[in-house]
Amino acid sequence: MENVFLKRTGALKISFIAILSAFVVELVLGLLSNSLALLTDSIHALLDSVVTVVLLLAARFAIKPPDAEHTYGHGKVESLGGLIGGIAIFLIACFFIFESILRIQSPNHLPVTEGVALAGAAYTICVDIFRIIMLRRALSKLGGTTLKADFYHAFLDLGSTLVVIVGIVLVSFGFEHGDFFAALVLGILLCVLAIKLVYKTAQDLTDIISPELVNKVQNIALATEGVVGTGPILMRRSGDSVFADVTISLRADVSFDRAHETSTAVEKNIKDHIPNAEITVHFEPSWENVPSDSRIYEIASNIAGVKGIHNVSQHTSNDSTFVSLHAMVDRQMSLDDAHNISEIIEEKIKKELPKIQRITIHLEPYITMPKDLKSFDTNDEKIIQILKDHTEVKKIGSIVTLNFDDLLKIDIDCSFDKELSIEKVHDITSKIEQDVRSHFKNSVITIHPEPY
Repeated sequence: MENVFLKRTGALKISFIAILSAFVVELVLGLLSNSLALLTDSIHALLDSVVTVVLLLAARFAIKPPDAEHTYGHGKVESLGGLIGGIAIFLIACFFIFESILRIQSPNHLPVTEGVALAGAAYTICVDIFRIIMLRRALSKLGGTTLKADFYHAFLDLGSTLVVIVGIVLVSFGFEHGDFFAALVLGILLCVLAIKLVYKTAQDLTDIISPELVNKVQNIALATEGVVGTGPILMRRSGDSVFADVTISLRADVSFDRAHETSTAVEKNIKDHIPNAEITVHFEPSWENVPSDSRIYEIASNIAGVKGIHNVSQHTSNDSTFVSLHAMVDRQMSLDDAHNISEIIEEKIKKELPKIQRITIHLEPYITMPKDLKSFDTNDEKIIQILKDHTEVKKIGSIVTLNFDDLLKIDIDCSFDKELSIEKVHDITSKIEQDVRSHFKNSVITIHPEPY
């Protein structure tokens, strides 16, 4: 981006040097030839030189990076420069109109040395054509309101110089007021052109943005996989950059990582379609079309004192919806305190999901497993004997026992008939856990079943 601005300022520097030379030539030859038209055009060239300096300073200032007071950068300065340039064009055009009316009404005119005046006008035409070609090429490659304003100035210069030539030629044929009428028409056209430029740059300064562009950004966001809706989309321009704050809605049950991936994809897709775009994406949860099981899990998990939620299920009977879930609380908590938590869970779910008539909550003790566990020499023979008492166990695998303070963790691998249902295996392992726990207090038992 900075390289683009540097190229713009380079083009404006060349334009400034060219139009300043035209001012000097027209001023000198205008005085020598006694041509008021050429002197007037030299003043116009001087004003154009001043405006080009303003545009040049605006373009250079726009290069500055964002700072504490200009968090969006300094691109608006370029629009301000274009506004000043448009106002200058309008004032110059009004001067042409005023001067033309005065000359039409004036009966006396000073004699003009036509050859000298035409030489000065010819030089200025060459300068104007050079500027038009140079600025048009720069504008097509680099864009920018400052280049556009100077491009319009170059056309204005060419038109005004042609008016000078036409006026000198008509005067040489005895038609004294011909150039004045031509200047009047040109002034009116330039006023229209200037008003359009001023209007556009003024709109840029008020942060106007095309509704079509906003709709385009919204459609790109909605087309991105994972996005279920969009919220407010705030956009503005600053120089050539387009800033957009986009709010998207994602399913509330997606992970944070997935939400971040989706927002990154939205940002990339918008940048692929809109050059020089600076995108900020905000994502919000949406529970629309999310299974109610996920909503129930989210509600219950956020209740103070709940250590974990699992086995959430629901069913409907006679237009009534029933829900059951398992909630884990601290193992040392009293039944009264644990029941209070279950009532809070039930109240919260019914408030958020009023269609649910009944909620059954199974309370379980939650044991925090420390990370630093040490090997513990238990009586594996006793565990093996308990396993052998369960004839469904076909093979006994490894037995690992670890302890931390008063907590004992026992991990058991054993094999069962591969044709048994998982429900039956679960019932057996639950019974084994109870039998092992009856011999080893404060134990956490994990049984890994394998097919035999």
